[in-house]
Amino acid sequence: MTGKPSGGDRHEPATVAHCESVLRGFYDFHLEAGTGPMLNPFPLARHALAGRAGAHRSPMEPLGREPRGRYRPKLVTRAPRSIPDERFDELFAQLGSHRDRALVAFWVSTGARASELLGATAGDVDPGQQLITVMRKGTRVMQPLPAAPDAFVWLRLYQAQLEDLAPTGRDEPLWWTLRRPFRALGYDAARAMFTRANAALGSNWSLHDLRHTAAYRMARDPQMPLTDVQWVLGHAHLSTTQRYLNPVTEDVIAGVLAFHARQRERGPEAPPAAGYRPESLRILFGEAGS
Repeated sequence: MTGKPSGGDRHEPATVAHCESVLRGFYDFHLEAGTGPMLNPFPLARHALAGRAGAHRSPMEPLGREPRGRYRPKLVTRAPRSIPDERFDELFAQLGSHRDRALVAFWVSTGARASELLGATAGDVDPGQQLITVMRKGTRVMQPLPAAPDAFVWLRLYQAQLEDLAPTGRDEPLWWTLRRPFRALGYDAARAMFTRANAALGSNWSLHDLRHTAAYRMARDPQMPLTDVQWVLGHAHLSTTQRYLNPVTEDVIAGVLAFHARQRERGPEAPPAAGYRPESLRILFGEAGS
């Protein structure tokens, strides 16, 4: 359904590569401090130069090939996965509370990261301007993000359920657990909620796929500049946002099939060559009636 591989019994290559980088940096630190081994057990490749990658590169020059660890696995660059509209409607229908519907509606309309939206407070919501303010993960800067009107409708329904049950001050958390005693909703609880909705459909979408879905929807709108999409997503480089201009596999397949259908419907076909019976050709190409 999703086209994404399910987790196996071994670590993914991206996890192995991250651990290799962390361990190499750990031993480099202790080598410089003189508190570790004399050799780094996770060295760079033999042809690579020693030192930090890109340490002497001018910021005006393009990025070149960086040295990689000797034991670092090769990673395959994969296109971000977005949720098709019909699948998203099915997934949204499995959500069991107004809180969950509001959360998913904000995620898929703002493109905010899961942790950024979960950190919002009650004072960060501005329904009049149709904005919600989040703290960016990397820069720690407060940034207002436009959201869809439906997200604020679900949020108001959720807040009506919490009236006189949870604190409502401007500095209080915006999202609470459903069970008492009420606590601020964390990432693990939000992921468990989304996992339950996935289990009902037999899918394995993730919370980050909602961010990809929002990015694809905005990037494919011809009236929305790509620089605006970059600002909304909080990308430091425009090249990161350009990934969402790549066509989605499902859309390409549907477009090519539609092309073949148009080719089939255009004009009268040429008569068969001499010696071929027209009724036999119709049976051969599946055009004969049942």
